Amino acid sequence: MGKPTGFLEYERLEAAHRPVAERVKDYDEFVAAGEAEALRVQGARCMDCGVPYCHAGFVVEGFSIGCPLCNLIPEINDLVYRGDYAEAYRRLAKTHPFPEFTGRVCPALCEGSCTLGEHASPVTIKEIERFVSDETLRRGLEPRPPLLRTGKRVAVVGSGPAGLACAELLNRFGHSVTVFERADRPGGLLMYGIPNMKLDKSLVLARVALMEEEGVRFVLSSEVGGDYPVSALMRDFDAAVLCAGATKEREIDVPGSGLDGVVSAVRFLGAATKSLLDGTRDAAGKAAAGKDVIVVGGGDTGTDCVATAIRQGAKSVTQLEILPKPPAERTAGSPWPLWPKLHKTDYGQREAIELFGADPREYLTTVKAIEGANGRVSGVRTVRVEWVSQNGRPAPRETPGTEKLRPAQLVLTAMGFTGPERALIDRLDLKTDARGNVATEGDSHKSSLLSVFAAGDMRRGPGLVVWGIAEGRRAARECNAFICS
Repeated sequence: MGKPTGFLEYERLEAAHRPVAERVKDYDEFVAAGEAEALRVQGARCMDCGVPYCHAGFVVEGFSIGCPLCNLIPEINDLVYRGDYAEAYRRLAKTHPFPEFTGRVCPALCEGSCTLGEHASPVTIKEIERFVSDETLRRGLEPRPPLLRTGKRVAVVGSGPAGLACAELLNRFGHSVTVFERADRPGGLLMYGIPNMKLDKSLVLARVALMEEEGVRFVLSSEVGGDYPVSALMRDFDAAVLCAGATKEREIDVPGSGLDGVVSAVRFLGAATKSLLDGTRDAAGKAAAGKDVIVVGGGDTGTDCVATAIRQGAKSVTQLEILPKPPAERTAGSPWPLWPKLHKTDYGQREAIELFGADPREYLTTVKAIEGANGRVSGVRTVRVEWVSQNGRPAPRETPGTEKLRPAQLVLTAMGFTGPERALIDRLDLKTDARGNVATEGDSHKSSLLSVFAAGDMRRGPGLVVWGIAEGRRAARECNAFICS
């Protein structure tokens, strides 16, 4: 695949980023468009490795190996190297309905399992995927509605990655699909959970518009189990697939957490995106302006909070992480081809470094209390911790003498999610697992209710966009088999 000696001749070339001084002034995507010749050369680096793990798509002891969608990555790389971008997209579309999304927001599990990555820098699979999808979108995608309709009706609850993927495939099977979304715009996490500078919302809206042309119906500002009763769901549809996500946020449980100015990351990011799309330039779009901002939590969401606060004109940004700093290279605990948990400096941190002169992250640090005046946050009291073994499990222990009071007028909590919201689950009287997710039979997507399936974060817990898409497609196949049996 690719050029037989390409991995020996060419170095990995990272995607170009717009200059920090330029991009922090707007919400446009920070990654610059790839150039055809440069990406063709990168495709040439793909080895004829015999047993590729990049598209393996399975999990070992909690670590991902390869792409959950099982994309035909070596073939796609080879086609890009040969300049056949149209055929590369056709191969990609066999397993992946939305490469324009993951080409921007996926951490690239495939690259973590690239054979070349065992001893050198892996192939730029993610950037190649983005290039192939963008080239195709630039030329235009024609709608492909099914030739025949089955007469069966399926409801998909939620229009995030899992919901869109499920609806897209069910529609291709010929069923009449209705997607319910409680927000005012479709896309779920893709719309209001990921900032525009990582994923331009025009891409989400364009994909939804194409799905509508193909026959999928979207019902917005409608909450199943709320204004749309579950009795109607069970009466009007032959089956339903729940893809409402794991939107129950982990709350910060310290004194002062109820003060005005302590805001969840999702609410902050969602309000900022809505303000941008509405063109209102209201308070939500300026929430961090002139303020000392403290982000509690790491991960992609924490990074997005840092970057959004910077664009809103924050006076300073600090990001607190209770965990230790990850290693720079693979350890014995995460050997190839497992996904490596390594230290990286993402776009938000790079922007903070250039603007404020230092990395905003402070590791091994936790919040003891949030202080305020007149009901509003004014500072955060932190303490350093060390990780020790308690009853055979790691636990943080405060380090005496390390307390610190930091000024803050906005505190953003980005500590992850604990599972799906209970309202819809309870109204359908569905069984749940120990973590509160919708319980399904073994590895299937079938819930405890005969005609109801579940997919994505609602079934497997908080995860990546690519896992949501893979889950949605698997649930669609199971739902189709149920309807047609």
